[in-house]
Amino acid sequence: METIVDYLVCTLLIGAGATAVTDIWGVFRRRMLGIPAPDYGLVGRWLAYFPRGRFRHDRIAATPSVQGERLIGWTAHYLIGIAFAALLLAFWGLDWVRRPTLGPALIVGIGTVLAPFLLMQPGMGAGIAASRTPRPAAARIQSLVMHAVFGIGLYAAGWVTRSLLAL
Repeated sequence: METIVDYLVCTLLIGAGATAVTDIWGVFRRRMLGIPAPDYGLVGRWLAYFPRGRFRHDRIAATPSVQGERLIGWTAHYLIGIAFAALLLAFWGLDWVRRPTLGPALIVGIGTVLAPFLLMQPGMGAGIAASRTPRPAAARIQSLVMHAVFGIGLYAAGWVTRSLLAL
């Protein structure tokens, strides 16, 4: 019988695992391709201004820094990954964890690119889908690739979770 604890444990493991895969990809991307990794401190800065009633910035990098912004950003990065894993399990359930397939993981992974395109990038001053950046097409491709990697991470973390929990 499936319980809420089963869902929570699977969501936590799969979300954190998939997010870690994106971080490994970010390191590879920086070292091998010279593409900088995302600055989660800026995400933390953006989020830290929410309680102050400020949700949009012209350029988040020009906004005064906030104490603990890196911790806030990295924590949010992993919590968001876990929330996206919850979305995967909300649609496909624990049956997906018992037999992970790539399709649903990629659907969720790539679909979640809407969050940065429509919320985070505009809120941080980059415009909808990075339209206000110096190279919008390159930024969009990087976002799509990162979220596809997240989808692959969901799939891989699903297999690892299945093995760990013997589902």
